[in-house]
Amino acid sequence: MAYSEILYEVDEPIATITLNRPDALNAWTGTMEGEVRQAMTEASEDDAVRAIILTGAGRGFCAGADMNNLSSIQAGAKSGGRTSDSVRATNNAIPGGLALSADYSLRYTYFPTVPKPIIAAINGPAAGLGLIMSLYCDVRFASDAAVFTTAFSRRGLIAEHGISWMLPKLVGHANALDLTLSARKFGPEEAKEMGLVSKVFPMESFMDEVRAYATEMATLASPRSVRVMKRQIYQALLQSLEHAVLLANSEMPASFESEDFKEGVAHFVERRAPNFSGR
Repeated sequence: MAYSEILYEVDEPIATITLNRPDALNAWTGTMEGEVRQAMTEASEDDAVRAIILTGAGRGFCAGADMNNLSSIQAGAKSGGRTSDSVRATNNAIPGGLALSADYSLRYTYFPTVPKPIIAAINGPAAGLGLIMSLYCDVRFASDAAVFTTAFSRRGLIAEHGISWMLPKLVGHANALDLTLSARKFGPEEAKEMGLVSKVFPMESFMDEVRAYATEMATLASPRSVRVMKRQIYQALLQSLEHAVLLANSEMPASFESEDFKEGVAHFVERRAPNFSGR
């Protein structure tokens, strides 16, 4: 598929999705939304891809929703028309993706259904919807040039698209209230201290560091294990401890029978690099 607002590149075993409106700090549009979803589907279906990086072109990650779209929403509301699709939830599960509850199949919540790890490489400003999209990634790294803000309270908006649910799980209740109510800007070191990002790298080596991490995961970890564990962890956010333990117990026999388990033991015993099939 030809893309106009993103770049999609595969360098085995990594797929990189780059939001590509650098003159607008990669502000989010309906076109970009559709293209990101298509790229996530392509990466999910490509057996050669074992990890996905989501980043932004130029000096920004994503400045949030394009202000022209917000203006059209306001105009539609004033005229009594229906609001833009950007404020209506739709089923957005990835075809053939992980079997998760409908909570993870809404318009902006579907990244957890992608059966491969998604790494947010937050190279610059991440605001509003741009910040939210990073929250639904599995791992977040920031450059030392990154700046974060929830933005919504300073636009007269509310905690959109599930940030009221996901943000407290990452940074805690008090920090989530601070960041949403004030919409203040904060930097990468504070984001790391809160648990919003896992690591901060210098901008000069940022993408090299992110790719090194993604490559290590993609080559040394069993794709089957990663797929099952990703599903377990997102399921567990909505489960009791008992349910999580029982589900894990039910998964164990299949893992013992898998090709990846056999290869995991064999490469360790033989002291060689693994050659996982994902089965």
